[in-house]
Amino acid sequence: MSTEKFTLISEDIKEGHPMAKTFEFSGWGASGDNLSPQLSWHNVPQGTKSFAITAFDPDAPTGSGFWHWIAFNIPAQTTELPRGVDMQELGAIELRNDYGEIGFGGACPPEGHGMHRYQFTVWALPESALELEGATSAVVGFNLNSIAIAKSTLTATYTR
Repeated sequence: MSTEKFTLISEDIKEGHPMAKTFEFSGWGASGDNLSPQLSWHNVPQGTKSFAITAFDPDAPTGSGFWHWIAFNIPAQTTELPRGVDMQELGAIELRNDYGEIGFGGACPPEGHGMHRYQFTVWALPESALELEGATSAVVGFNLNSIAIAKSTLTATYTR
């Protein structure tokens, strides 16, 4: 068994650094490309049968943060997602983000609101298929936190 830590990295975003406009939402006054960043993970824990990916802004002025991406049932052999990934091609399920759209929704802090953090998390899961279609973000977050074997988070920033 590996003693190395489960780690999430990206060619597109770096821990604590601003993201490019490529990863900004297209809408709500923003004009980015709305592409998800390239992500890869290493040192997968033993017993992992699938993965989930979430992107969350804890700094959104909502009282409950803002979910930008929730995807699960990502096959266990997957350890990398290209920029702008089509999760359906992987057989994964994406839920509605807080923009009200299915899939990834890029960064879009209110203009003048200051820097926001965007927490991209990969979750190693002991089940190959979660039955969470139609669930709310909070219910998915609860389930992921309850069952995850491990998780790794990469936090990038964005300001408008």
